[in-house]
Amino acid sequence: MDNPIRVLVADDQVLLRGSLRMLLESTADIVAVGEAGTGVEAVELAVLEHPHVVLMDIQMPDMDGIEATRRICEGAETADVRVLVLTTFDMDEYVYGALRAGASGFVLKDTPPTDLLSAIRVVARGESLISPTVTRRLIAEFVRRPESSSTQVRGRLLAGVTDREREVLFHVARGLSNTEIAELLHVSLATVKTHIGSLLAKLGARDRAQLVIVAYESGLVNATHRK
Repeated sequence: MDNPIRVLVADDQVLLRGSLRMLLESTADIVAVGEAGTGVEAVELAVLEHPHVVLMDIQMPDMDGIEATRRICEGAETADVRVLVLTTFDMDEYVYGALRAGASGFVLKDTPPTDLLSAIRVVARGESLISPTVTRRLIAEFVRRPESSSTQVRGRLLAGVTDREREVLFHVARGLSNTEIAELLHVSLATVKTHIGSLLAKLGARDRAQLVIVAYESGLVNATHRK
């Protein structure tokens, strides 16, 4: 392809990095632009290579994947770089921190190769990778903890959001697709997309993953709503 998806692999395991690179290079629409063994290297290479997607491990030396994700997502030179977190356990508490830091989603390290490549393509398109069963459960688990946002802070999170936008946000957090939300609320797909665009702007969210976090932290969705 003329414009392949540029991917940076960040993991402290040399063997895994090599395997991932071989997988990426075996596709026609994806190319590996570098390998990082530490969080510091991941940030430096993200600035240097400007990949579309960074496959980010959480536990790395020098700087963990959460801080590396935050610096990449907040950096002026890398604000449009997407981060896809690689994790061994789907209930790893660090994953939630990475999502809050700006990651667009996460995949397990034992994910089948075809699914991993699909996930990279989804994130590269500017979408978030939200698993209705895993990601939503993980977020709900950690926002219910005592150290989560106070009631006062929660009340301010959705300031300026309309009732209809709250409805849409609620269903986004439940893991519903735009099409499913449109059918449920009896509105057009274009209307749902408009509401989501408005939510992203009002809440200062990068993508759908960030909207899910706000929905839980604001108290709009809680443990009683989980499937």
